[in-house]
Formats: sequence, structure tokens, C-alpha cells
Amino acid sequence: EKFKTLKTEGNDFVKEGKYEEAVNKYSECMKLNIEECTIYTNRALCYLKLYKYEEAKQDCDHVLQIEDSNIKAFYRRALAYKGLQVRKKNMAGI
Repeated sequence: EKFKTLKTEGNDFVKEGKYEEAVNKYSECMKLNIEECTIYTNRALCYLKLYKYEEAKQDCDHVLQIEDSNIKAFYRRALAYKGLQVRKKNMAGI
């Protein structure tokens, strides 16, 4: 029950664009249930919005170990890789 409440609060923060707060809620959810893949893909989305590509990639990797056909995890991991590559290029150019 607490898990559902935290997940809903996290989702509401995402809708408001409060990604840091949403990450905190999803992280709380994980303490209660580490098997719930949507929490990881939701948190990965928040990390992407916060330009935390490495963290987003790790969350997606975790989901894909549990569900190897999770489309959201594949898609968000691809976005994370893209972000990491762009960052590398930008740093190389400095």
C-alpha cells in the first residue's frame, strides 16, 4: 500500500516536472520492492531529464536483467547512451 502511494507521488512529481523529487519517491519505492520494473524505467526517465545519463543507463540495465524485452528500458537506455556520447564529444571539444 505504501509502495502504491509513493509510486503515485513520484508520478505526480514527474507530471509537474519535479524530477529530483520524483527520483526520491521512486528510490523509496525500491526499498519496498526491488522487482517492480516500472519504478526503474520511471526513475530512468527522471535521470534523463536531469542529464544523469549514467544513472539512467544503470536503471535500464537492471530492468533488462529482469525483463529482457522491456521496450521502455531499451528506449531509455538508448537515450542514456546518446546523452553520454554527446557529453563525451562536448568534453573532447573543450
